[in-house]
Order: sequence, then C-alpha cells, then structure tokens
Amino acid sequence: MSRIVVRRLEKRYGDAVVLERVSLAIEPGEFCAVVGASGCGKSTFLRLLLSQEQPTSGTVTFGGRPLAS
Repeated sequence: MSRIVVRRLEKRYGDAVVLERVSLAIEPGEFCAVVGASGCGKSTFLRLLLSQEQPTSGTVTFGGRPLAS
C-alpha cells in the first residue's frame, strides 16, 4: 500500500472557488472519510483524487509520485 499526500489543493471554476488550501496525508492502512455540507466540495475533491479533474493549483501524490494527468 502507498501513502496519499494532498498539498495545498485548490480548484476554481472561473471566479468560483470550490476548494481552497486543502492538505491531507493518508498513511498506508488508514481509513479516511470525507464529510461535509452539501456544496462544500466533497465530490470535486474525490474527482481530483481520481484524476478525473485537474487541480487549479496544489499537488496530489500517491506513493511519492504525482497522480497521472
């Protein structure tokens, strides 16, 4: 298993800021849940982790390597 590291992730759609300065590290074997109010960016964050969308800025690494673009 590999470590997932998110550093200062941001996503914007035009002038709308969806995610701002999100940082997270998930160690091998850890469980992580994403919870929050409707419209707070949970689905956008997960799409970024799956490389379905590209961040406006910041990085996501898996096992020390950047996720595929």
